[in-house]
Amino acid sequence: MQALYDLSAPAKLNLFLHITGRRADGYHLLQSVFMLIDWCDTLHLERREDGQLSREDLGEALPPDDLVLRAARALRTASGCRLGAHIGVLKRIPAQAGMGGGSSDAATTLLGLNRLWGLNWPLERLLPLGLGLGADVPFFLGGHNAWVEGVGESLQAIGLPAARFLVAKPPQGLATAAIFSDPGLRRDTEAAILSRFLADPYGFGRNDLQAVAQGLCPGVSEALAWLAAQGLAGRMTGSGSAVFAPWPGPGPVPPAPAPAGFQVRVCANLDTHPLAGWA
Repeated sequence: MQALYDLSAPAKLNLFLHITGRRADGYHLLQSVFMLIDWCDTLHLERREDGQLSREDLGEALPPDDLVLRAARALRTASGCRLGAHIGVLKRIPAQAGMGGGSSDAATTLLGLNRLWGLNWPLERLLPLGLGLGADVPFFLGGHNAWVEGVGESLQAIGLPAARFLVAKPPQGLATAAIFSDPGLRRDTEAAILSRFLADPYGFGRNDLQAVAQGLCPGVSEALAWLAAQGLAGRMTGSGSAVFAPWPGPGPVPPAPAPAGFQVRVCANLDTHPLAGWA
């Protein structure tokens, strides 16, 4: 096997995100549901015999040392593999959107190189590497929609009804650290139980980060107002600036034009990750 082409790295939406406390080390305790959607980046992996790792940006330019290269280095170091790889990345998921694009790229890199290099590691060996790269990476490695607790490391696979969502990302992004360090962030939401969420999966809860994010990024409020003008109750996903709402319409695009500079897409949720079962 010399190459693997057209590997998908799907985005996620946080259907809700509650902050239930804060540990002594400063990490926040949360509850959330992560849901895979069909807004995807695409990766191409080609094996290199010289042991070098290289990346080619097939769309927008990525940072020089992004999570893709960090994931490849982590796997090569942990496995002792002497092979390398050339990795092409076609970036579609917007950055700083709360949609997990970088984490998803890292997970697809780990899964793809595990196969390309013939390592055949089980998922249990990849998960610690993923967690070392970012809190969201284990979710994408796991391959299923999940109820999430702790600091993001506790995952329970769940099933969700098929649905479509209108997602809007304003031009501005948001830095996760700025939100979590804000003194106005609510950190005392009462813990929820899974059965209550499952009774109303697309209406349950809220995003506790949203109020702080609106103060930091006016585009979040503008995006929510645009959804509201179409009769949709939107909320922010994760710690980024993208917002979403269940989309009941039959068409692929919303009837009202989006504000200038916004990235807008109607997305369907996914039952499983396209690479589920690769490890």
